[in-house]
Amino acid sequence: MIAIKATEMRDNFKAYCDKVTKEKETIIVTRKDNQNVVVISESEYNAILKAARNAEYLVMIDKSIGELERGSFVTKSLDELKELEKL
Repeated sequence: MIAIKATEMRDNFKAYCDKVTKEKETIIVTRKDNQNVVVISESEYNAILKAARNAEYLVMIDKSIGELERGSFVTKSLDELKELEKL
């Protein structure tokens, strides 16, 4: 992880983009009033989004398991589900 000032990033943008994409480096661009920015590769960004979606999905599964354990569910036959689908 590298921390640089905004002027340094601006003056050497291509070099720092290459560090991010080719060397898998994370760049923190420090700014006034602690309004910092983090520069990461698109693949790293996509991995973070995927992890967040997976975490949300796991929370939903845990909630469903809890409902199942408490008996808070409704049983439907395949025919009943097909009828609901028509609505």
